[in-house]
Amino acid sequence: MNYTAKIAGNYEKYPVKTLAGFDGHAWEGAAALSEVLRRALENRGGRVLVFELYPGVEKADIEAIFLPMQPALVLDSDEWTWEGERLRAALDPGLPEDPVFGVRREDDLALCFDPEKIAAARRQLEAADGLTVVYGVGASLLTTGDVLVQCSLARWEAQLRLRAGQPNWKCDNADAPILQKVKVGYFVLWRMADRQKTALRERVDFLLDCNDRQTPRMMTGEAYRAALAAFVTAPFRLKPYFDPGVWGGEWMRTHFDLPKEAPNFAWSFDGVPEENSLLVRAGGVTLEIPALDVVLAHPKALLGERVFARFGAEFPIRFDLLDTMQGQNLSLQVHPLRDYIHSQFHMSYTQDESYYILDAGEGSCVYLGVKEGVDRAEMLAALRTAQAGGAPFDAEKYVNRFPAKKHDHFSIPAGTVHCSGANTMVLEISATPYIFTFKLWDWGRLGLDGKPRPIHIDRGEKNIQWQRDTAWVRDQLVDRTQLLSASPGLTVERTGLHPLEFIETLRHTGTAPALHETQDSVHVLNLVDGDAALVESPDGAFEPFEVHYAETFILPAAVQRYTIRPLQDGQSISTICASIRP
Repeated sequence: MNYTAKIAGNYEKYPVKTLAGFDGHAWEGAAALSEVLRRALENRGGRVLVFELYPGVEKADIEAIFLPMQPALVLDSDEWTWEGERLRAALDPGLPEDPVFGVRREDDLALCFDPEKIAAARRQLEAADGLTVVYGVGASLLTTGDVLVQCSLARWEAQLRLRAGQPNWKCDNADAPILQKVKVGYFVLWRMADRQKTALRERVDFLLDCNDRQTPRMMTGEAYRAALAAFVTAPFRLKPYFDPGVWGGEWMRTHFDLPKEAPNFAWSFDGVPEENSLLVRAGGVTLEIPALDVVLAHPKALLGERVFARFGAEFPIRFDLLDTMQGQNLSLQVHPLRDYIHSQFHMSYTQDESYYILDAGEGSCVYLGVKEGVDRAEMLAALRTAQAGGAPFDAEKYVNRFPAKKHDHFSIPAGTVHCSGANTMVLEISATPYIFTFKLWDWGRLGLDGKPRPIHIDRGEKNIQWQRDTAWVRDQLVDRTQLLSASPGLTVERTGLHPLEFIETLRHTGTAPALHETQDSVHVLNLVDGDAALVESPDGAFEPFEVHYAETFILPAAVQRYTIRPLQDGQSISTICASIRP
């Protein structure tokens, strides 16, 4: 098969998957969407149009679509919820004293609604004559109508709207700190909405992409379901997003051609299906859909039977980038032990992780584990004194500082004190239980908003594994690379993670094609060296897929076998591949 490079050597910020065979299944613009929905109702002889909104979708954007249709009756689901303390209890993420962490809940969205109010609305619906529109979060609890539209929003876009002052759904908290609003979303509200969305998936007539407020885009439910199925048959990339931070650097701005006006770029989320989106093109229209929809729709094909049996419909591997090049140290931190995260937050696994050094500058280092003979009481007292405004915490008195160079790999099992130092470009490979990072010391800084960032010394104290001292860390966690095989043009090495962690990483380096077998686990990879590579199917099961330096990409377990080779003959490339250990 002949193949011509598209953008060899360039990081693709908007990876799009084209859905073949669905011309005429997607539209854009409020006026066009109104006409499509009007015809759909007419063709079915129906009169009830339902818009199920994901939290964060602006009702005004939906009204711009249906009001030109001149409905005889409009029913707003916000009118059927409980009020006051009953609703606050339904949306309560718990741990009120904690501005960041809550207790994960798995309730249905119906918990927020008053059955008597729904019954009264249903009587209105039955008595109505003419076009009736039912819309809002939980609208489908009243009826799925004659035409049902799922109004979709990416998690990242939802967070940006919260930052801009949008309150959580049915909450009077527009001015609340962003972390508190995200807490409501992550621990309760988004999970409720995802359960409702999952229940409706096979019934939805249209998927409405509400991420672009100026130009809404819509595809048929048939096309939407076909797109979800297509993603688990071939390699794919997520739409990345980038965010500044107090410690952020300049590497990503340079390598990824990111905007000049941002103060820096600290984070890139390029491999987190719970947070990232997918771009799908159907009939010339490109829509953005949450990557989580694929996880929820086809977990076994995506994750593998054995991984699904262990984690359920959750994507357990996360790749993100941490950029401190010309920046500052990350906060000194520790992640919770499994027993602690389960008992405190109802999470089934914890954030074991690792730092793969994608690039390193002058003085690049990783802080990892405590020093030999550290007095834990003294260290904790020093942390608390520093946090109270006293003498700054002397990190190098208590914590090991290891030099870091390109392609080093540091394992960081939960309970290990750690952070990346300045002038380090980290590919963070970790488990995915959200943001359970207990900051111990933030180097006396304020956040970009000019306010102190939350510190969690009390929680950290309960999780620090003090026996992970200099000798143990050097022996167990620092670049424990093991050569597995070497053949002409290709070496295969195990680079991590520690046996306490459930993720294994393999690095393939060379000029020859490398054969990978998924072995009933999803694979998450990054091209850590070389300009570009091709991912190919040995039996032609999918089209060749091009990836570029520093891009993260996913191979579903259902693919089973694939090869990766340099796009340019003779060029050496390296990939890092993460999977779930048997």
